[in-house]
Amino acid sequence: MRWKVLRRWPLKPCVQVKFKPLALLAAVIAAPVVAEPAFRPVTVPEHIYTGGWEHFVGGGVAVLDCDQDGYPDLYVAGGETPALLLRNATAEAGELAFSAVPANAAAVTGVTGAYPLDIDSDGFADLAVLRVGENLLLQGGPECRFTPFDNLGFQDVSAWTTAFSATWEGGAKLPTLAFGNYVNRDDPDGPFEACDVNYLYRPEGEVYGAPIPLSPGLCPLSMLFSDWSRSGRADLRFSNDRHYYVTGGQEQLLKMAESPRFYTADEGWREHKLWGMGIASRDLTGDGLPDVMMTSMGDQRLQFQDGSGQKPAFSDAPYDLGATAQRPFTGGDGRPSTGWHVQFGDVQNDGLDDIFIAKGNVEQMPGLAMKDPNNLLVQDADGSFTETAEAAGVASLHRGRGGALVDLDRDGLLDLVVVNRRAPLEVYRNVTPDAGRWTSLRLAQTGVNKNAVGAWLEVTADDRHYSREITVGGGHAGGQLGPEHFGLGEASAFLVRVIWPDGVTSDWTTLASDTAYVIRADGTRLAVAPE
Repeated sequence: MRWKVLRRWPLKPCVQVKFKPLALLAAVIAAPVVAEPAFRPVTVPEHIYTGGWEHFVGGGVAVLDCDQDGYPDLYVAGGETPALLLRNATAEAGELAFSAVPANAAAVTGVTGAYPLDIDSDGFADLAVLRVGENLLLQGGPECRFTPFDNLGFQDVSAWTTAFSATWEGGAKLPTLAFGNYVNRDDPDGPFEACDVNYLYRPEGEVYGAPIPLSPGLCPLSMLFSDWSRSGRADLRFSNDRHYYVTGGQEQLLKMAESPRFYTADEGWREHKLWGMGIASRDLTGDGLPDVMMTSMGDQRLQFQDGSGQKPAFSDAPYDLGATAQRPFTGGDGRPSTGWHVQFGDVQNDGLDDIFIAKGNVEQMPGLAMKDPNNLLVQDADGSFTETAEAAGVASLHRGRGGALVDLDRDGLLDLVVVNRRAPLEVYRNVTPDAGRWTSLRLAQTGVNKNAVGAWLEVTADDRHYSREITVGGGHAGGQLGPEHFGLGEASAFLVRVIWPDGVTSDWTTLASDTAYVIRADGTRLAVAPE
């Protein structure tokens, strides 16, 4: 069945790679690496995501370098417990370690999740904090100091917020923000068919205008701005929970025109219904267009784009690819699984993106598995996926919620963070032996949008082409602001170019593997320095 995917590998004209002479690429082409992923638990300060019905969902983690020492820090939702900021102490400790930051403006209760982004483009990571109640925009500063923004004109609509995404629209001084709200707790006829309204915040100069309602709201648990068509405009995809919209709803894709509106069937949108929990995107097929992975109660759903990018045509991946992960693979519970956070990442650096899914029963839902281990789906050379979580040591049976695949100790391997409901936070160090080569690429701009949200990184290595979009959102209730990690197999060098948010496309540049880089624009050239 993989031929349905592989036949799409030839690149479309808009993303066609102009290869350099063979002499320059000789070092790039190499045989694939095969390594069995392995993780080891790390002791961290105890933190548990707690609370009643309003915190059955959520429990995300934001990953950001709040002290600018090069090592990612963690801001972890707590529900009824105050959220916790964990500072990465690896540089001082000599091994992967975290220390709790004393009470600060971010240590509030009611937090369902958080996303890092540099809202004011001052070079410090800020936080969009999602809550049951008033959401917060917190301004980051030196030494992981956070304070409420007082000059953005942000008029929050208090609700039960469970999803977030952001993007920069052309020429804007501030990012456009989208907040997704779950069930309207004040609806006397709820909770079923009582989904709340979602809101979009567009900047008006240096402040935000009034919130723009996005209706109908269908209880999103994740959302993601993505330029799915490579048109230069990011649209907003929602993953909605059918458990509460019940009838008449579906997944949604918002067209970010001057007056935003949802795509229709006449425009190519196909109806998809699922118990949507998390969402992630990645170009898995090499055609330059982002594909989508969504978690759910029951089947997890991987969708490929099957058009030219002119219409939003997404189709479910064949079952034989092994990405549905619909039932527990260990623990002896045969009932359907419940997936939450989902993320792509190459955990053994073989050049193929893998998938991590945090799993766990909502609370005590009898029709769904209680012993529901997390999944680590490793991609094989033919494009199918193999379950490896138990052998890798990450098949926790706690009620998983949020998570992150991120290189916490800067050793070139993606580590793992999992937030659990009613069980302690888990952090795992990636100790995969004989892993492949890698690179870490961080984009930096002057002026607004310092982290180049909306840019595309294109990398060619080991006879493979990767297209990676810089986004804010997705996952489940948490995201990351930092460098993009690429596994490179056995390639000792690679080619890279950047399509910047303003549309300027750089020339191709050859770089050595096993190094972290920061990349800036220099006209159509890239100004590259070791990170």
